[in-house]
Amino acid sequence: MSFRATVLTLFPEMFPGSLGLSLAGRALEQGIWSLEAIDIRDFGLGRHRQVDDTPAGGGAGMVMRADVLGPAIDHARAKASAVPPAIYLSPRGKPLTQALSLIHISEPTRPY
Repeated sequence: MSFRATVLTLFPEMFPGSLGLSLAGRALEQGIWSLEAIDIRDFGLGRHRQVDDTPAGGGAGMVMRADVLGPAIDHARAKASAVPPAIYLSPRGKPLTQALSLIHISEPTRPY
């Protein structure tokens, strides 16, 4: 196996989704790459497995709880043979471009 992807998500049933189709799907079936979807809710708190909360400074919407996301990331990294890079997709972050992906591949331990 040459590439392993682990996705932390609230909706693991969505994977592989479109990644299971076409050439990527064929490669997945052939074991060229693998995909694991980890349900963040498994690390949720309380009876209802809460994973989000209102923003600390107030305002609209909800934010992911760091005390839930941290253990989920630690769990995913503990299963890896080497420390894998982490890409956090956020509305406030930089767009994940092809150029950034190439840098990420060549320098996997560089933080983003």
